[in-house]
Amino acid sequence: MKSVGFYLVLILFASSGYLNAQGIRGIISGSDGTRLPYASVFVSPLKTGTTANQEGRYEMKLPSGRYLVRVQNIGYKTQETEVDIAEGWLEKDFVLSAQGYLLQEVQVGKGRKEDFAYTIMRKTISKKKYHLLQYNSYEMKVYIKGTGELTKAPFFLRNKLKKEGVNLNEAYTTESVSQIKFRQPNKIDEKVIAIRTKGTDNSGVSPSMFINQSFYRDKIAGVISPLSNSAFRWYKFTYEGSFSEGKYEVNKIRVTPRSRGDNVFEGTIYIIEDQWAIHSLDLKTSIMGFPINVRQNYGEVAPEVWMPVTHRYQFAGTVLGFKGHYNYLASCRDYKVDLNKDLVIKTEIVDEKIDAAPEEIAKVKQKPGAPPASVVPPNSKMGRKQFYKMMDDYEKKSKDKDRDLLVLTDRTFKTDSNATKRDSSYWTSIRSIPLTEKEKGGYRRDDSLARIESARISGKDSLKVIKKRGFNPVDLIAGGHYNLSPRTSLNINPAFSQVYFNTSEGFNVNLSGRVTHQFDSLRKRIVFTPALRYGFSGKDFYAKGELSYMTKKNVFSIGGGRFVEQFNPEDPIHPLINTFSSLLFRRNYMKIFEKSYASVSWKYVPSPFLTISTSAEWAERTALSNKSDYSFFYRDGREYSPNTPENIELANTGFSKHEAFIFQAGVSYRPVRRYRIYNEKKIALPELSPEITFKYKKGINGLMGSDIDFDRVELGLNHGITIGARDRLEFELLGGAFLNNEKMYFMDYKHFDGNKTILSSLKPAGSFRLLDYYLYSTSDKYFSGHTHYGFRKFLLTRLPGVRYRGIRENVFFNYLKTSHSPHYYEVGYSLDNVFRFFRLEVASSFTNGNYKETGIRVGIATIFKVNRGE
Repeated sequence: MKSVGFYLVLILFASSGYLNAQGIRGIISGSDGTRLPYASVFVSPLKTGTTANQEGRYEMKLPSGRYLVRVQNIGYKTQETEVDIAEGWLEKDFVLSAQGYLLQEVQVGKGRKEDFAYTIMRKTISKKKYHLLQYNSYEMKVYIKGTGELTKAPFFLRNKLKKEGVNLNEAYTTESVSQIKFRQPNKIDEKVIAIRTKGTDNSGVSPSMFINQSFYRDKIAGVISPLSNSAFRWYKFTYEGSFSEGKYEVNKIRVTPRSRGDNVFEGTIYIIEDQWAIHSLDLKTSIMGFPINVRQNYGEVAPEVWMPVTHRYQFAGTVLGFKGHYNYLASCRDYKVDLNKDLVIKTEIVDEKIDAAPEEIAKVKQKPGAPPASVVPPNSKMGRKQFYKMMDDYEKKSKDKDRDLLVLTDRTFKTDSNATKRDSSYWTSIRSIPLTEKEKGGYRRDDSLARIESARISGKDSLKVIKKRGFNPVDLIAGGHYNLSPRTSLNINPAFSQVYFNTSEGFNVNLSGRVTHQFDSLRKRIVFTPALRYGFSGKDFYAKGELSYMTKKNVFSIGGGRFVEQFNPEDPIHPLINTFSSLLFRRNYMKIFEKSYASVSWKYVPSPFLTISTSAEWAERTALSNKSDYSFFYRDGREYSPNTPENIELANTGFSKHEAFIFQAGVSYRPVRRYRIYNEKKIALPELSPEITFKYKKGINGLMGSDIDFDRVELGLNHGITIGARDRLEFELLGGAFLNNEKMYFMDYKHFDGNKTILSSLKPAGSFRLLDYYLYSTSDKYFSGHTHYGFRKFLLTRLPGVRYRGIRENVFFNYLKTSHSPHYYEVGYSLDNVFRFFRLEVASSFTNGNYKETGIRVGIATIFKVNRGE
């Protein structure tokens, strides 16, 4: 449950920790006596906020002095009270009354009415960049508390979960305290001061990645903001009244998506009149069908600068029999804001759509990129479009001057050496949101288990001595991990999961593993991957191995041995899938041959957007024939196909024993460079750029007895583009030709990623669904194209109930043409994220426009990006 929390959430405050516990605390409730969980408490002079807990209890530690305390809860009147803090705690309860609203409407044009909300939202959207650029930098402390409960689990797993320390209906809490610094345009420095969570796993406890997901931006974690430039395409807005809060008038706006479902918000947003800034919001959305509620209260942390001071993110969901919920509370304090003097202006925003443009607007002469404070007269009026354009020009000029446009985010993350060592007394002094009784019980449970869990994870006993694990023969079957030295480890892959069947070897068992040695530099290591194999019908024993030396930019590998290999080296069918297909349906699709080989390769990555690779291999290749006729079913009515693939170009794909020397080189380049920076290290964002690939493969005749002679070149292009809130287009284009095909064997042909089983490829855009594995393999020219389009709303997903479950609809089109093949294409439709994990597809194939067949495929949901090469 804890790990679920780390993927979703947010932020909270941390107090600096006073030696003597003093401040204000109490209970917040409504006028009807109902306690108000998660109400916001803000102390204006200190720019400090906190949140009540689930029981409506709040607690804020303050030094001695007189303070103005503001308590607010969405839907209730804000209450302000002056308090005097001396030694000890001041017990102060607050009772909030329901908020009343004043209604009004605006008439536009001749008899036509438009909801007043649209005027408010247009003005707010016109000022959103102003609010993002109001400050050069800010600092704050943030405290975050996440609490989750697993409320339901499959009965057959409950005992297992209990052994792992996970019980139903018990609280599992994570707390952290961080110091956050932000500098325009996107530099975030975070230092984690303290972390407290179950056991010793403190990874990923960082609120900063959520703090700067501002609602003034077009998207928040992929969800369309109600203040997006395209907001009116996605939302309808309804004015529900206004109320006064001190010197400000606050408007209540109902946000309704035009099409409910994932990646859009629904709820209420409150906008401050004239300043057109967010006062608070209460919105809900869903991601992959999991509901998420977001509540934020904003405070005036600097003159006319409103920023979130308290946050609440709540989500729940059910997956494969598991049900639970998680609640994150966050509060920010000690804001220090450096204002952008270029934007210290006061101007009235005019909505030209409903008001005639006043003459004062013409007096503001637009100077592209000029500091607004130098061109906007005091107390002037500006049209919303004019104001937005001025801010847009200013932002572009600022970025050109101050920042590399290629860097989208720049984040530094450090953890204090004592962050995980804080004791309970420290947390009592620093905690800004009181623990509930359930959370206290959870901590008592976790504290009693923490020492045992630490010893289990670290492998150290109470004397801090690393316990070396002795060899257990069972690990050869079930798998195991060994620490051979502090920098050397051995992983044994379980042999029981590597028992396969094919007609050439019959049943075969494989044993493989991985030995890794890490040098002093984390960027250098040596990896050795051996593999053994025995086929019972052929009575053949095989062995191979690869030794790789890896540095920051280079990977050098040598390998060799005697093993079996598919004719298509990309392994289009997994041995386990072929096993089921053979034993259950008497269909052996995997065609293999024997190879004794020695190889060397080098991969060079000079930048995240450029990869250069080259390899050379000598091999002796031997044909294999069927030696097993075994299957569970269809023994009388179906014959196994021979271990020689069928192909339209080569009548007989069989071959005699021969030798081959093959050289390969390739380049992968991404022309659009975008980065994020993490701890001063640039990290590429390849999904934002198309990838161009070039490959050259040559069979060298006569070298080391080689019997082959060919040259092949290949050029490819692939990319993925997100459209709107959730639509996504992915495509892969590939073309190539054999410049020379003087002497080749079938394994040297160009093969394509076919499929004849019910299981679909792990790569939805880039594979065929119904194509025979080898029928159209070629030794001449070829072109293939794959497109895959995922819809947010298409046919079934027009029903809100379907979208709320996270189901998506996709369509795809695949095409293949070689010099000798007909025009082959497939069209298909799929339901994606079924039961959160699966993809159901139906596809039909055609050759030269003539219908061929229709098939059903089952795959893994496209949200799981699986790299088959890893």
